[in-house]
Amino acid sequence: MPLYPRLRPTLTQQDVIDCFGGYDHRLRIPDGCWYDTKNLSSDHAPMLASRPPRGDTHIRAAALAEKDALAYVSEDGTLYYNFLPTPLTGLASGDKQIVGMGAYLVLFPDKLYLNTEDQTDHGSLEAHYHASSAHYEMVRGDGAAIGADYIQPLPPAEPANGEYWIDTSGERHALRQWSAAQNDWVGIETAYVKITFPTLGTVPALFREGDGVTISGSETEGVNGERILCALGGGEEEADWIMVTGLLEQAVTDGGLTIERRVPPLDYVCECQNRLWGCWYGEDGGRAVNEIFCCALGDFRNWRQYRGLSTDSWSGSVGSDGPWTGAVNYLGCPTFFKADRIHRVSVSAEGAHAIGETVCRGVQKGSARSLCVVNETLYYKSPGDVCAYQGGFPRGISAALGETRFHGAAAGAVNGKYYLSMLDEAGTPSLFVYDIARELWLREDALHAAAFARVDDELYAIANGELLTLLGSLPVPGATGEGSVDWEAVTGVEYYTVPENKRVSRYQIRLRMAPGAQFSVFVQYDSNGVWRSAGSISAVRAETGSHLFPVRPRRCDHLQLKLAGSGDVRVFSVARILEVGSDYR
Repeated sequence: MPLYPRLRPTLTQQDVIDCFGGYDHRLRIPDGCWYDTKNLSSDHAPMLASRPPRGDTHIRAAALAEKDALAYVSEDGTLYYNFLPTPLTGLASGDKQIVGMGAYLVLFPDKLYLNTEDQTDHGSLEAHYHASSAHYEMVRGDGAAIGADYIQPLPPAEPANGEYWIDTSGERHALRQWSAAQNDWVGIETAYVKITFPTLGTVPALFREGDGVTISGSETEGVNGERILCALGGGEEEADWIMVTGLLEQAVTDGGLTIERRVPPLDYVCECQNRLWGCWYGEDGGRAVNEIFCCALGDFRNWRQYRGLSTDSWSGSVGSDGPWTGAVNYLGCPTFFKADRIHRVSVSAEGAHAIGETVCRGVQKGSARSLCVVNETLYYKSPGDVCAYQGGFPRGISAALGETRFHGAAAGAVNGKYYLSMLDEAGTPSLFVYDIARELWLREDALHAAAFARVDDELYAIANGELLTLLGSLPVPGATGEGSVDWEAVTGVEYYTVPENKRVSRYQIRLRMAPGAQFSVFVQYDSNGVWRSAGSISAVRAETGSHLFPVRPRRCDHLQLKLAGSGDVRVFSVARILEVGSDYR
């Protein structure tokens, strides 16, 4: 009886990936993750889906702020609020910070403000007034003029009731008044100098009572320096005047003086607990400055108001080296960053604010706009990675972005997602999206967004000077939608032959497509850089069922798949069919 060879059936094994992960740009990645992505969304995870189309307002903008409505600075230097122009026009070009405080928007470095509820209330945080001449006289708190009857170190003999004596015996001169009823000199706690100017209504238009100002250029002793405007007045029929604390031996008229309300040249600013807080690293008249400042409580105009009250302005020096790299209000604390430090200010109701220091990964220089709070966690770009911070030490969350070094980051957040635009070493931009709940990254495209702002459930971004809506709303007439979105997803390297001589004989991709959508598959063999088409399909009408798309790769050492398409496509699963052989096949 002849012997014939026995044929063995080919054993097969099927692996199904029906839970897709996100972007993972490392050399070896888990099944279901993608080495590269373009315009995908995690909204329908664990399915693979394309992102929604964006909107283009066709508005040229240079700075953004989020409030009840969107605020932005147009290309011609006008501040817009809710897409309507405001009285703030002619703003200088360059990088800006727009900070909200109550109903107000405050612009830096312009140092301008606007009341969004009453736009007639707008102007400059700073004020400057120069008088060519001024008249000085000592007055009581009610403005009534008084004169010194005696100026000497020893008490006058036989004074009359109500006479005034300037006691010069101590380092600080004191004003006293003789009281016949008490038979003693009674100290006057506060004496005032009233300064009158030759203008009508100018000073009250620039300054307010309680302002902390700097007075310089006066020839009268004791007037120059940091002062508080205790009172002021003037109008169409009354000469302008101010009152400051001080002693004056006699009324005098002399040369002019300059009054200034100043704001420090702040690097970064945030709002916290009804104050604006800022930081500055630099030089002031040859003096090194490395400080944190805050304005007076509820008064963003006054940064040098020192009256001994808990509501005063405040400043504090820090010892850490290097420039500031960002600032944010986090969990009710003004939080300031350097590249290797976090400084948190503990705000005190008594005004005794304290600065803490944590030596850790700070904000990368040039990435201040990456600071963003999402679901009570602060996210930002550090010099080495992207960090999540919850008040202790930051933790890195960007291992999936691979070894690429990024810089120049800006970020925004909406619907539990952190949108992060960055540049790589070659200056190529990328817009990444981190889904907080699912802890997965996706790379959308090469959008270079300079600023983000969220209003309601829309995230606005400025890219190449254009104001875009990333979720596709069309907020103004003339805005246009993006149309069909092209998308891609590239797998990691898959080895064709694996232990036990398993090899991939085919892939089965199950998907559903909206009308007008297209889907294609490409294969790259042995990292040769050539993507070969493995077929494509199109949806020409509404369909309720799904498609099963087969891919049969040829023999190779390893391969990568690229799924690509346009329009609304949902990929449910990718099945990998393995043929199993012996160790000798």
